[in-house]
Amino acid sequence: MPCGEFESMTRDVIIFLTVLLINTVCVVLYVLWQKNSEKSNHVSYIGKALVMFVCPVLGIIFVTLSWFVHKYIMRDTPDLEDVIFSKERVETYLHADEERETNVVSMEEALAVTDKNNLRAFMLNVVRGDVNNTLASIALALDSSDSETSHYAASVLQDSLNDFRATAQKMYSKIKNYKEDEKENQEEYNEYLQLIMLFLDYMNPFLEQKVLTKMEQKQYACQMDEVGEILYEKAADRITGKRYSDIAMRLLETEEYGLCKKWCERNVESYPDTLAAYTCRMKLYFSTGESSKFFEVLNELRNSNVIIDNETLEMIRVFENKDKRN
Repeated sequence: MPCGEFESMTRDVIIFLTVLLINTVCVVLYVLWQKNSEKSNHVSYIGKALVMFVCPVLGIIFVTLSWFVHKYIMRDTPDLEDVIFSKERVETYLHADEERETNVVSMEEALAVTDKNNLRAFMLNVVRGDVNNTLASIALALDSSDSETSHYAASVLQDSLNDFRATAQKMYSKIKNYKEDEKENQEEYNEYLQLIMLFLDYMNPFLEQKVLTKMEQKQYACQMDEVGEILYEKAADRITGKRYSDIAMRLLETEEYGLCKKWCERNVESYPDTLAAYTCRMKLYFSTGESSKFFEVLNELRNSNVIIDNETLEMIRVFENKDKRN
């Protein structure tokens, strides 16, 4: 072999070995750097290191270009606000009604107890409290296999509902029979308005538990609408956002969609910057299956500064999934 060719081949080998050495050093440095990084993925960087080692120079160029494209060209993260909203806008400090939730869960578990004596003792402890707020829980005991427990639950429910019917009828009649005169006594008039507000606040806890018959639920929901209308005409400023929502939701549950819509719109007019102003309409459109109107209100909510709770997020997910399936 001529001396010139040997020297040329030797020079090529040296260059090749030098490139391999530099490539190996780069791979080792890359592995050490990624290993010390808290955000690195073990499987990911080992795979990239193997590519760089097996494909000298080209592997490094490929990994470098991939990093550059990901970092500077595709750096915008997906906007998931349209799906789940940002965490900053989710209300996370809602406190549970511990006493009520404890009673509901305990009742469901207690019905599975085979010891009748313990079950009966538990029922006694439940009804010693404010049974008006636990009627839905007590109603679960109506299907108990223990006849004494179911009979006791039926008795408690019957007494509570009879008291409710009597009180509601008395308050409703007094409101309807109130007659205004030209020389109206301001003190009596204020008491009349107080009675209207008391009626609405008294009716809602019973109706939202849904322990009455469908016919009664509808009757009393319509009475709430009727009495609320009187208060709206005489002193709309005394109707809180909660009262607007309470009336609307009780009407929605009885499929009085037209009346429900009326109160939802009034809620928007009076309290536009509250979550209830949006959820009231969204629940209405959710129930009626009006997807276009639902998403119209949803877009308004997204563009507002109103804090969103988990219940609303769940309703949005359910409706979106339902809309996709259709």
